[in-house]
Formats: sequence, C-alpha cells, structure tokens
Amino acid sequence: MPRSVNAVAARRRRKKVLNMAKGYWGSRSKVFTIAKNTVEKGLQYAYRDRKVKKREFRGLWIQRINAGAREHGVSYSQLIGKLAAKNIGLNRKVLADLAMNHKDAFKAIIDAVK
Repeated sequence: MPRSVNAVAARRRRKKVLNMAKGYWGSRSKVFTIAKNTVEKGLQYAYRDRKVKKREFRGLWIQRINAGAREHGVSYSQLIGKLAAKNIGLNRKVLADLAMNHKDAFKAIIDAVK
C-alpha cells in the first residue's frame, strides 16, 4: 500500500502562515518554522493591543475633557460627578469630541450642570 501523506492540507497550512509573514525581514518571511513563531507572536501582540487601544483612547478622552472643562473653571472629576448627579448620559468619547470640535455645545453642557 502506498504511503499516505496529507500534502494538500499541509501545504495550504504552511502557505497561509507564510502569507501572513509577508513583509517580515529575512528568514522570518521565508522559513516556515521561524515564520510560524513570528506570526504567532504578532497575533498575540495584536490581541493584547486591541485591549490596550481601548485604555489609551479612554485616557486621551479624559485628558481632552479635563482640558475643556478647566477652560470653564471646572475640573474633570467635578464635571463627571455633576453629569452623573443630573443624569446626563453622555459618554467620554462624545464629551471629548464636543470639547475639541464644538466648544459652544460643550460650554452649554457645563452651564447645564453648574
């Protein structure tokens, strides 16, 4: 009986990894075993950094809201506390956009909670 190997699936699997490794330097894009390690590590970084991106944007929004609020004599924590007390349900992303791009609307919100 002839020897049976899974050549088609194995080639497809290796080709998929090597395609994901395009653009890497040297053997990281040429040699399957090294490319596989590099691609796996890259996917780990991608998974981790999707979470980190959310943290970093939240921090950026808070800085922008704080800067906009302090122009009107209110700190960030005071503004968020007053918004919560008045049940104004604007999230930080929207508040940061208003503070940056629509200063009059942001001022109206601050005047509403003062």
